[in-house]
Amino acid sequence: MATTPNDTTGTDADELRRRVAAFLTEHDPATTERLEFLRARFDAGLAWVHFPVGLGGLGLARELQSVVEAEFAAANAPDNDPRRNGIGLGMAAPTILAVGTEDQKRRFLRPLWTGEEIWCQLFSEPGAGSDLAALATRAVQDEKGDWIVTGQKVWTSSAHNARWAILLARTDPDVPKHRGLTYFVCDMTDPGVEVRPLRQITGEAEFNEVFLTEVRIPDAHRLGPVGDGWRVAQTTLMNERVAIGGNAAPRESGMLGKVAHTWRQRPELRTAELHERLLRLWVEQEAFRLAGIRLRQQLAAGEPGPEGSGMKLAFARLAQQLSGLELELLGEEGLRYDDWSLRRPELVDFVGREAGYRYLRAKGNSIEGGTSEVLRNIIAERVLGLPAEPRTDKDVAWKDLPR
Repeated sequence: MATTPNDTTGTDADELRRRVAAFLTEHDPATTERLEFLRARFDAGLAWVHFPVGLGGLGLARELQSVVEAEFAAANAPDNDPRRNGIGLGMAAPTILAVGTEDQKRRFLRPLWTGEEIWCQLFSEPGAGSDLAALATRAVQDEKGDWIVTGQKVWTSSAHNARWAILLARTDPDVPKHRGLTYFVCDMTDPGVEVRPLRQITGEAEFNEVFLTEVRIPDAHRLGPVGDGWRVAQTTLMNERVAIGGNAAPRESGMLGKVAHTWRQRPELRTAELHERLLRLWVEQEAFRLAGIRLRQQLAAGEPGPEGSGMKLAFARLAQQLSGLELELLGEEGLRYDDWSLRRPELVDFVGREAGYRYLRAKGNSIEGGTSEVLRNIIAERVLGLPAEPRTDKDVAWKDLPR
């Protein structure tokens, strides 16, 4: 009898369960040190099962990752604390896999997945706004072949904890802005790298500004060809938007779960108008959740496309509307906020904090990972096929653009 694709997936899932069972027999989570366990899991190909053999995977379908995660969760095995290294796992790793050399993949992917090395993203700049291609950070190659990088980056999450950064810099100012960029891996511990906290409206300093002063980056840490940085960056950005907006989540989780819990526990706060808004947002959140599951299924067939931009756009809008509804529901009680100190958190904790914090922090959701305005342009042009906005700077050398 011929084997159908579903039969094959089922066979692979059964084999994966056997692999995990054998691994757990050899590495008992109760007695194996956490880092030793994670390193062994990577080496066994049970980190990212869709990655190649030898790079944390088994070359299987992406959708089978859920099988592995379920088996390890059932065994109460330690995970790699994915929220702590979201930029590394969601952005740096798929980019390195797509364009990195074999040496780069073997150097960076294992400690990235285990969480031994945290990553950040050096893309945004004070003078470029939402136009990433207009960035001014310069990288000049010296006689030894190394790159000397000078410039400033901003809104850099986790820079104060990061060992490595994915960096986009301008290597040729004499060509149009999209063609003169090159993509690098930057060591955040190198001389010339200075990280300063940026205090947010929430009071904490989750973001940073990063100053680069003649930072030396070896050519071996260049990702992709010289001048091809914009194409490489698109791989990063598409994965970033999926990571932010495309997570498969349980029904009534996240921000919606907090609002619904308050609604059920505090009947004295309810009004007919708030009830109608909550129901509408519940339906929209459920449609968003199901679309996220569908997007994850599409990812099993290839790289993320512009659909991730739509998910991220919807995520930001819903987060802001739900947090606003929660604040209205609680009235002056919702304005209370227990900690305005200049903290340096490793993680953004939406559901573990107060309503006032959620309301303020959600304002950043429509900026980080691509502004909602830019994402609407991407959806209009690449999904709906609408005419592109006029771009007068398309064929002008970067050095000749007004700044």
